[in-house]
Amino acid sequence: MSHSNQPGRQEAGSIPRVLISADRSSSGKTTISMGLMAVLVSRGYKVQPFKVALDYIDPSYHTEITGRFCRNLDGYLMDESGILDVYTHACETDGGADIAIIEGVRGLYEGFESLSDLGSTAQIAKILRCPVVFVINARSITRSAAALIGGYKNFDSDVEIAGVILNNIGGRRHAQKAKEAIEHYTGVPVIGIIPRDPSMQISMRHLGLMPALEGRRRLGDGGFEDRLHGIEEIINKGIDVDRFLDIAGSAKPLKVPENNIFSPAVINAVPRPIIGIALDEAFNFYYRDNIDLLELAGAEIVYFSPVNDPRLPDVDGLYIGGGYPELFAAELEANESMRAAIKNASAAGMPVYAECGGLMYLTEKISTGVPGKGTYHDASMPESTYLMVGALPGHTVMGQTRVVSYNIGTLERDCPIGKKGNSFKGHEFHHSEILEIPDDAEFAITLSRGTGIKGDRDGLIVNNTIGSYAHLHGAAYRELAGSLVEAARKFRDSRASGQMYE
Repeated sequence: MSHSNQPGRQEAGSIPRVLISADRSSSGKTTISMGLMAVLVSRGYKVQPFKVALDYIDPSYHTEITGRFCRNLDGYLMDESGILDVYTHACETDGGADIAIIEGVRGLYEGFESLSDLGSTAQIAKILRCPVVFVINARSITRSAAALIGGYKNFDSDVEIAGVILNNIGGRRHAQKAKEAIEHYTGVPVIGIIPRDPSMQISMRHLGLMPALEGRRRLGDGGFEDRLHGIEEIINKGIDVDRFLDIAGSAKPLKVPENNIFSPAVINAVPRPIIGIALDEAFNFYYRDNIDLLELAGAEIVYFSPVNDPRLPDVDGLYIGGGYPELFAAELEANESMRAAIKNASAAGMPVYAECGGLMYLTEKISTGVPGKGTYHDASMPESTYLMVGALPGHTVMGQTRVVSYNIGTLERDCPIGKKGNSFKGHEFHHSEILEIPDDAEFAITLSRGTGIKGDRDGLIVNNTIGSYAHLHGAAYRELAGSLVEAARKFRDSRASGQMYE
């Protein structure tokens, strides 16, 4: 692989790629991945980032650093063709990438089952024929690190551990002993030594890192850039970046599909229906693939801020994703004109799809700091209740409930995200619950796996407004984009004819 600043455009199947994994969570792979991306971008590489599993927060930093939208790869939700579709599409957009860096999740072999690699980082490594650079939190270990690498290397011969990065190293003697042992006993080269350094830490939230948008808000542009630049300097000094690039260049050619779910569709309907997507500090949990698929299905996308904008743009449908509305509840309540506009649009029959944080926003009110319910991530959260949109019934309470799980659901009625009988695999993670739901409230989703809103029900629905704790990915639930765009098109046409959309 050339290490010049102008690597040249390549097809997705031949792009150098590397997967960064570890033996467990909190080993430092996220910060190291961020630093490596920053170093390569500074050298002129177009870096395409990926994240294994369904996290939103790590990808927000990857996107911020590389200038290319990070994509998620999940072997439980997506079949092999879906993974290849997402990988290929990402690598070939925006003029193509020079290198793909994939950050793993948890330990290399952790997945959905104990006796298979389903849903694991290892599964993605095998599907993408991707060499692995393994991060070890080497605090307090030296020779034992060799046993650790040997065990991981021999556990699955189809997974290639091609390099090791030692993190949390206390000094030169510590580094020398660990490196010597690993290379002698396993034959795997140690390509990086990262010292213990508090500047390698990124602020945490209750479900992961602080999102990049919020990081900028809290630290300011200068403080945020300084933090990222400090990480980049440590990585540039501690890792042999040329050897890292050689490992990426050693990836075997990958056969990618010629046609996939991202193949451009023939759009005959003009003008396109307009879908407004909420995007700001409170709502920023989106899979970029979902937005791409909405556009490919015929939608025009506009963005708006429930926190900052006084009114809705002129749209035919709304998509309000996840985030942390509880942290910005006062600002959301204060924006009365926006809350009223969304409620009026919902009452008029506009299709509105809301996931998790969006669901919370659409309920009648949110309570934080409730006595006996805990404050779970921020002891400064006030005990207070804030008025929300009220398009959906219920009272959202932030509490000790912690749900992190895949879910499986079936639509029990036609709605903006699909037809009755459609089934999906999705996921949910939240610390809230919705109380005071009327007995006659309607739900569009029945879950066979997962927690949902009430019992086995999810997808609280009023008119054409549906809110769910389930997060959906368009490469796994392929009806999502087309259904929402069609619902928006029907609403636009009904509004133009003066008829109420049903």
